Amino acid sequence: MDANRQPAQGSNPPAGVDPNAPAAARGEWRAQLHPEARSRVVNRILKVLVKHLPVSVPEGLNELQKVAVMFENKTYTAATSQPDYARKICLKMVSMAATTKQAP
Repeated sequence: MDANRQPAQGSNPPAGVDPNAPAAARGEWRAQLHPEARSRVVNRILKVLVKHLPVSVPEGLNELQKVAVMFENKTYTAATSQPDYARKICLKMVSMAATTKQAP
């Protein structure tokens, strides 16, 4: 590795953290979250969507799957930490359940 290499702009780690350390050691939570965990989150989101927005045709289920994947990806990208990621998803699922209960 080149000793003169500069980190990409905007990717500076917090003070006291070795920029050459592995991502997990630098506290980058996304590197610690396995793809299988994200798939489980998408499946849980899909279960909530199906429960509150029932569909009768396979195409509808495919659309809900796409919505679940897009929502999880948007949340994953926007979250600042793993607890923030979980909080954002939980809040959305709770608000969806509350909105569905209020509907006539």
